[in-house]
Amino acid sequence: MRYMATYDLMETLRNTNQWLGASALSFASYPAFAMVPNPALQWMAAWGEVTERSFQRMVAKPDWGIHSFTCEDGKDHLVNVETVVEGDFGDLIHFKVMGRETKPRQVMLVAPMSGHYATLLRSTVISLLPDCEVYITDWHNARDIPVSAGKFDIEDYTLYLVDYMRHLGPDTHVIAVCQPAPLTLAATAYLAGEEPDAQPRSLTLIGGPIDPDANATDVTDFGHRVTMGQLEQMMIQRVGFKYKGVGRKVYPGLLQLSSFMSMNADRHSKAFSEQIQRVMKGEASDHDAHNRFYDEYLAVMDMTAEFYLSTVDRIFKKGEIAKNAFTIEGKPVDIAKITNVAVKTVEGADDDISAPGQCVAALDLCTGLPDDMKASHLEPGAGHYGIFAGKSWRNNIRPLVLEFIDANAGPRKKAKAKTAKPTPKAANKPTKAAK
Repeated sequence: MRYMATYDLMETLRNTNQWLGASALSFASYPAFAMVPNPALQWMAAWGEVTERSFQRMVAKPDWGIHSFTCEDGKDHLVNVETVVEGDFGDLIHFKVMGRETKPRQVMLVAPMSGHYATLLRSTVISLLPDCEVYITDWHNARDIPVSAGKFDIEDYTLYLVDYMRHLGPDTHVIAVCQPAPLTLAATAYLAGEEPDAQPRSLTLIGGPIDPDANATDVTDFGHRVTMGQLEQMMIQRVGFKYKGVGRKVYPGLLQLSSFMSMNADRHSKAFSEQIQRVMKGEASDHDAHNRFYDEYLAVMDMTAEFYLSTVDRIFKKGEIAKNAFTIEGKPVDIAKITNVAVKTVEGADDDISAPGQCVAALDLCTGLPDDMKASHLEPGAGHYGIFAGKSWRNNIRPLVLEFIDANAGPRKKAKAKTAKPTPKAANKPTKAAK
């Protein structure tokens, strides 16, 4: 009950702050006060509006908001978000552009499952839609998944990616953003050993912790400072009765959000203070820069406890990917078996989460891959977010990634013959293809 009580306490505090914001806005906007204008009341109303919106967003999954875009023919084409593979813990979705011929570039974006929804990559999707058929992993909020669905750890996550790659076929180009980079590399290696013909054409790893110790950050230091027992005691809670996943052990999104905010507390505090001032002056709008960013940033999701704990233990503490010692159901996954999948890494020079050196380590692990199928890029002045969104991505990184995809879109290079073995059945992996 202790785990459940703390989960419900956090939800109560969030709900209370949302109510306080709504109450302050309602009270300070009382029509009778208009007869005696007072800056304090204007500030209270502005504070209430910003506070209510902020805490309300924390439990709402953002919409993709990609309804249409203008194609080469100069016409606006509708975009349908279609689920192509369903699973208990995540789906593979496709942004189908109606009335447009299928693009030759087929891209699968692997979204992070580190506290935010896949919609965090909305701008990345929009930037790729004109040139690619875009698919993306849409992970589910653990609080909404019944306990009867079973566990979901990093091995299950990897097997989900294997299933997605199998479904899309060998002409796929995979782009993994941040957290999933090491597991996407492992999924490709798994296919290389079990089903080589199902491997993607290329693999682009963006700012991921392949070798967290290559260049330590606060994130990697935290993973080494605490014990697994301390993590379970401090971070893990049980979902309360309000949600379908009641009783499931999770790492709550609200707890992750507090960690995110504390890393740059001064910057976030300044941003909210300035937004309150803009609301007071009537200069704010529903979709201004502040609201566009924080509507997404504050929308957080819970992760299963086993996924969070196994990530810290096996990726950060033991460095199983960095040491090429990762296993699935006790069977080694050898990254050296990747021999004909082009691999590119992208890092930001100012990335304070996955610092330069952590991601490019993937190239050294691919010992079976020819040098002409390896590439890397270090983006000057780019932080963690900038390497997959914003100007750095749009102007510099995206063109390089598309160029890399095109350079490796031809016939696959011949790999050494391997004996295919039957794929072991994965617990909880997706099996239903949407019709």
